[in-house]
Amino acid sequence: MRVWAVANQKGGVGKTTTTISLAGLLADAGKRVVVVDLDPHGSMTSYFGHDPDALEHSSFDLFLHQGGVPQGLPGQLLLPTSHERISLLPSSTALATLERQSPGQSGLGLVIAKSLAQLWQDFDYALIDSPPLLGVLMVNALAASQQLVIPVQTEFLAVKGLERMVSTLAMINRSRKQALPYTIVPTLFDRRTQASLSTLRLLRNAYPEQLWPAYIPIDTRLRDASRAGVTPSQFDAGSRGVIAYRALLKHLISLQPAAQVA
Repeated sequence: MRVWAVANQKGGVGKTTTTISLAGLLADAGKRVVVVDLDPHGSMTSYFGHDPDALEHSSFDLFLHQGGVPQGLPGQLLLPTSHERISLLPSSTALATLERQSPGQSGLGLVIAKSLAQLWQDFDYALIDSPPLLGVLMVNALAASQQLVIPVQTEFLAVKGLERMVSTLAMINRSRKQALPYTIVPTLFDRRTQASLSTLRLLRNAYPEQLWPAYIPIDTRLRDASRAGVTPSQFDAGSRGVIAYRALLKHLISLQPAAQVA
């Protein structure tokens, strides 16, 4: 199984859309995918028709065992989605309480890594949607992943958020055996605006090695897919947004070690 995290310390940059779009395209290609919602807002959980305020069990349950994960628990928490090859490990608003609880507990940073280890043979890919703040949930996402995708809205304030995210990643990498590779993905690009054009130029100058050279355009079909509760490629496989995400997926797969490209 390959594990990708989608994260940024700024909200509203397209993290959930990116996670679901990539998951949908992988599933379309026959891959078995588990998507993990670690955002207390539960946007991805809601996207697939589940209410994060009403769920009796969620990813929060994984953090209730002093850093251990009971055998079989991750599989019991999985919910169906609109795509037969995508399973959801849902969020709940209870995740927001973890930061208050975590100071008294050790080992919480590896809960998701341990949980995915139990699902290793059941899925080809795991995609983690992270909350937009540095804390135990983002640490879990980064610790579990082999590749980080950082969506960045093409406007100035989002670039400041990217600087914080890269700084956080440098801090996390000091405790990892090997640095976590990351790809910056320009999102919500509108070629009609000077803000988008100048921000894309700035990103290309500041992060030439890590930046995906293309971009995800603004596309109302992505929002329409969200309203319908299906992946963007299920909703409109030929839309501009899906075409862009398909190119991004091809790029991300090309970054995988040859032995792990499936």
